[in-house]
Amino acid sequence: MKIAYWIATILLCAIMVYSAQMYFFKTEMIKGFFESFNYPTYIVIPLAIAKILGVVVILTNKVKWLKEWAYAGFFFDLVLASLAHHYADHPVGLSVYAIIILIVSYTLGKKVRP
Repeated sequence: MKIAYWIATILLCAIMVYSAQMYFFKTEMIKGFFESFNYPTYIVIPLAIAKILGVVVILTNKVKWLKEWAYAGFFFDLVLASLAHHYADHPVGLSVYAIIILIVSYTLGKKVRP
């Protein structure tokens, strides 16, 4: 169970770090996507920072309530991203798979890392 937890958690964190680095280094492209989804573009950089902080909180596992908020934030981010891509008629993307990975990481984490 520990191995499955760590695989899911590392995959989730890698997806979030990948997403954040895209927001930092390809900001104009990401802002274009946000505009096409009718999302405000001013949240691109703060969202990237929040993703990095969420990864740190989940991996360090120091403050339990903050870890819960990080998982919740990732969940809402991924659901909104999936819906935005769906309504824009894009193919199912990484965000849909990441929701499943997040659920596995969260549920196994409750058992493995109390």
